[in-house]
Amino acid sequence: MPVKRVVSVSLGSSKRDKVYETSLLGQEFRIERRGTDGDMGAFKRLMEELDGEVDALGVGGADIAIATSKQRFEFREIRNLIRGVKTTPVVDGSGLKHTLEREAILWLQREGVVDFQQETALLVSAVDRHGMAQALNEVCPRVIYGDLLFGVGLPLPVRSYKTVEILAAIIAPVITQLPFKWFYPTGEKQEHRTPKFPKIFEEATFICGDWHFIRRYAPEKLTGKTVLSQTVRADDLAWLKSTGLKRLITTTPMMGGETFATNVMEGVVVALLGSPPSELTADNYMKVLADLNWSPNIIDLQTDEAIR
Repeated sequence: MPVKRVVSVSLGSSKRDKVYETSLLGQEFRIERRGTDGDMGAFKRLMEELDGEVDALGVGGADIAIATSKQRFEFREIRNLIRGVKTTPVVDGSGLKHTLEREAILWLQREGVVDFQQETALLVSAVDRHGMAQALNEVCPRVIYGDLLFGVGLPLPVRSYKTVEILAAIIAPVITQLPFKWFYPTGEKQEHRTPKFPKIFEEATFICGDWHFIRRYAPEKLTGKTVLSQTVRADDLAWLKSTGLKRLITTTPMMGGETFATNVMEGVVVALLGSPPSELTADNYMKVLADLNWSPNIIDLQTDEAIR
């Protein structure tokens, strides 16, 4: 059986590049992450070079679109970068953000790992993680949505998902027409920390969402808190431990002691199913996740012990 190849082409730093080979459900995979250091032209060229050569392409370090439960908004710049890919399926992780990440929150509550009734959750960007946002809205009475804080830079925490949807309907059509780098760190900026809004992080007991937002804006101390995210590498684990964080939970599987982003894992699912992403439903994703025996990874950072 031929080895399936999934490549994430990222606008992030090439320092985070990784290759991993594994077998999933009897299928051999070569999984790669290739950064372009924020170079839009290099990103576009690499995507087109790999078109037809690999089984799935992931958009890393960027979103094709952001969404709420009501609407979806595509970034014009990112859509234009992938327009030349004609053969290979292209994913940005949104299929898993709507399914796996929603289920991660519900699983944590259902299994008694996290009692969200006792938590104050900070979701650093709800429109980037719409499944997670909707699940938190269901199970957690105190949620801070950081879209205006970290996406736009305004000192305005949002504490209602309904408000997120109203604001997105007004602001997202404008934001998605502007340069993507104005709202999200790309290239070397992903390596630099510029902590913001420490009181918001201090108030939260459970911090979740996009890893680059968390690492870039979190304070030096996160003592006793829990972080739920993805794309966590060895140096990220070392930094989190230094903050005093109690527990790290990752939504994507550990591979070689680290995790890949949701766009990579969505590429794996698409390659396994052999169907265009546009034809896949939430049930399709959940079926593959069940076959993979997926569950969140839970690491006690004070003991370095993988609990599950």
